[in-house]
Amino acid sequence: MNESPRQRLIAVFHGPVVCRREAGLRAGLTLIGAAADCPAETLILTFMGPAPEDLPETLSAPSVVELDGQCYRIASPPREWLLWAHTVYVHRDVGAAFYQAVPPRPVPLTKRVFWWLVLALARRPAGRRVLMALRGR
Repeated sequence: MNESPRQRLIAVFHGPVVCRREAGLRAGLTLIGAAADCPAETLILTFMGPAPEDLPETLSAPSVVELDGQCYRIASPPREWLLWAHTVYVHRDVGAAFYQAVPPRPVPLTKRVFWWLVLALARRPAGRRVLMALRGR
């Protein structure tokens, strides 16, 4: 992508991207889709400014470039849209990669037996009375 010194690449998406228009004063437009550099990660861009009127509900592999301060270009060939926003928030949802790298800790046997016993007692009225007495009520 040819960029002038005043242009800065904000994000590049891969595949379909959902465009959500937000009502109210906070956010104007949110783009949600897969990141081009890592398709397993969800990339979320939130623009704090009014969304273009003719922007469709979905885009195909768009890129977002900051042109000058508060002006942004959303390009999804063959079309482009200009957007004015005072702030842009970029969020990458890396939850899937995180949980793949850090497996959950196995539950200790004593804890499993304890909760099995508590739930077995809670099923019967006499067991509920025992649990309430142990709790101090």
